[in-house]
Amino acid sequence: MSKLKIGIIGCGGIANGKHMPALKELGDMCEMVAFCDIVEQKAVDAAKKYGAEGAKTYVDYKELLADDSIDVVHVCTPNREHSFITVDALEAGKHVYCEKPMAKSYAEAKKMYDAAERTGKKLTIGYQNRQHGQHQYAKTVCDAGEIGEVYFAEAFAIRRRAVPTWGVFLNEEEQGGGPLIDIGTHALDLTLWMMNNYKPKLVVGNTFFKLREGKGSANAWGDWDTDKFTVEDSAFGYIRMENGAVIMLKSSWALNYADPAEACYIICGDKGGIDSRGDLKINFVKNGRQVLELPSMSAGGAAYFAGKGSDTDVNDMYQWLNAVITDTDPCVLPYQALCVSQILEAIYTSAKTGEPVVF
Repeated sequence: MSKLKIGIIGCGGIANGKHMPALKELGDMCEMVAFCDIVEQKAVDAAKKYGAEGAKTYVDYKELLADDSIDVVHVCTPNREHSFITVDALEAGKHVYCEKPMAKSYAEAKKMYDAAERTGKKLTIGYQNRQHGQHQYAKTVCDAGEIGEVYFAEAFAIRRRAVPTWGVFLNEEEQGGGPLIDIGTHALDLTLWMMNNYKPKLVVGNTFFKLREGKGSANAWGDWDTDKFTVEDSAFGYIRMENGAVIMLKSSWALNYADPAEACYIICGDKGGIDSRGDLKINFVKNGRQVLELPSMSAGGAAYFAGKGSDTDVNDMYQWLNAVITDTDPCVLPYQALCVSQILEAIYTSAKTGEPVVF
């Protein structure tokens, strides 16, 4: 089969840090033939570094979408642009991999979901952490019923001092929020995936901007510009699902929290539990004793995608391209990402109104 032809829309940090390097590793499956960015030089530079021979560059994404030879589009723009670009790409007959979160709002994410249903084209969202070996193993444990019915979980996306100071991360208009929508989205996605539960009933949320002074912040990427910091520095949510299960979501870019943990979870069932903070830990009772199981993820671990190594980003792109080629489902399905957006928006809404959000 001929290689999939891919167009990249948005040639900034996430495209250069994740999408384009991983796709280049999979050169036997795909080739990047078009690059678009509102800053033309970024598209030109990306084409030179990652593009196939004769790759085209654009500043208007609609011109890229008009190229009927392109099979797949990767949307790597700020959150504000995810929805309308994705919808246009699906309507143009392209399969779409859109960066996380799905969109700024639930309504925008729903438009993306509806467009995928209407066009029959594949849509997935960039929750690549699912492809990490540790989470793959934990998922097999959950799916096998080894921890039983899950009724309590904690989702962690806590940084002590790691505020992203580049791009538009601090801009509420462009991004829709701060750490909750940036990294909290990963933790929530992993937790819902482990639980296989996408039916929220009630959400209560709080957001804070308590560490506003940027000077002398000890931030991992240097002091931030206080005037440009228009999003929360931390956010917390209580989520009750239709079946009564409860999730506590904790997220921060800056929080006086001595033991940060990101893109991880604690899952508690009636037969056992899983803790993914640091090394994976599975707890249960056996022969009348409390048992703690520590699976090794370093020696003799399975290569979940044969021949593709253990790199999470490459594995993520591989399973996505393979889904397009074989006409099967990608790992992240649109309805799952839509649920994540629904819950995140509810946390922000509850924080603003002071009232719970009931679905």
